[in-house]
Amino acid sequence: MGDTCNSRGFTWLVKSCITDSCREVATSPATNHRRHHDYLPCFTTAAQSILSLPDDLLLDCFSRVPLPSLPSLSLVCRRFALLLDSPAFNDLRRSSGRLTRFLLALSVSNLGHLTLASLPLPLPPDHHPSWAPPFSLRADLVQGAFSQPRIAAIGRSIYIIGQGAALRYDSWTGAVSRCAPTLYPRKKFAVAAVGSMIYVAGGASRTSAVEEYDPETDVWRVVSEAPRRRYGCVGAAAGGVFYVIGGIRVGARPGEVDDEVARSAHACAGSLDAYHVRSKQWLRSRAAVPGGGCVVGACGAGPHVYVLASHAVEVSFWRWEARGRRGGDWIRLESPPAPAGKLRRGGAVRFSCAAVGDDRLVALVYSSAGCGGQRGVESAMLVYDITAGEWSRGPDLPPELRRAGCAFVEC
Repeated sequence: MGDTCNSRGFTWLVKSCITDSCREVATSPATNHRRHHDYLPCFTTAAQSILSLPDDLLLDCFSRVPLPSLPSLSLVCRRFALLLDSPAFNDLRRSSGRLTRFLLALSVSNLGHLTLASLPLPLPPDHHPSWAPPFSLRADLVQGAFSQPRIAAIGRSIYIIGQGAALRYDSWTGAVSRCAPTLYPRKKFAVAAVGSMIYVAGGASRTSAVEEYDPETDVWRVVSEAPRRRYGCVGAAAGGVFYVIGGIRVGARPGEVDDEVARSAHACAGSLDAYHVRSKQWLRSRAAVPGGGCVVGACGAGPHVYVLASHAVEVSFWRWEARGRRGGDWIRLESPPAPAGKLRRGGAVRFSCAAVGDDRLVALVYSSAGCGGQRGVESAMLVYDITAGEWSRGPDLPPELRRAGCAFVEC
């Protein structure tokens, strides 16, 4: 994609700027014998006038373009593509009520088939909403690398990060492309988007490196070392802070012995480490979830982090109240209507959480339980209203999306 614009790519935009005199020259029967280049300067002048507009005026024009036309507009030139990917463009569309909001569920099968389905938002209160029919993407892109992927959303793009591989899904076009993999192979790690960057930590026994991904340059780089190496952790972002939560501690730092690592492994299960992105410093926020719970799901909404924790026979729900560099406090909220009873029969519950704006949280729940040699399976969508402090049941996931991850998209 070039830095200069190709006028053929935005004919519709040029036409809106063509003067009446140019239209008369181009359409008058008396001038139909004229060749195309006789009135081409009219189009060229109009194109140049568009290119001379400052970014804020171009953004205002672009924000009024219907969603189906935006993918073509982004192909005109690099300047247009950068403007359409900027947070300012989303802010303009949001303020004018033109943003489309939806929840995306994603599942990867054992054979490497990537399956997606979307749910339009907000959920209508008067009738039963339903997920769009699932569709699968090419298996050759995901084979063998995404058995337990992590998901992060930036603008219209969904980034699917696996073990030694990464993909980008464009919600405008439905296209899937490869991205640079993380510098270190990771499994069951923490990931979150902070601003226009993606951060990962944990999931590796041989390094405590925190990596930052720049989608514009498709480059990963190490920005810090985490206080503890965690495996099976989850990530969240709130207030410009990347939180690495839960899991177990693995690996030893210089001078530590295996006994010390083993004693501290369980303590990690309900604790969090907080990395302030702008200052590149770790904050003092290692307090564990009260009652010894193990964190199984988390996401950030507004200034807070919300956490689901398992206590063997129940699932609790918490909000982390950050206190700047001095740590913070856990506030217990209403527990979700999760199938906790199944846990008593030797089953398992898996959660995937996402914030829907600043006022809603969504948890996709997959539960299984063994009883008398039989295994029951249930998948559900739970919605938490932050303002009302209440949980409700959302539309059930399609059967193809069991063990799905989720992400909220505005475009």
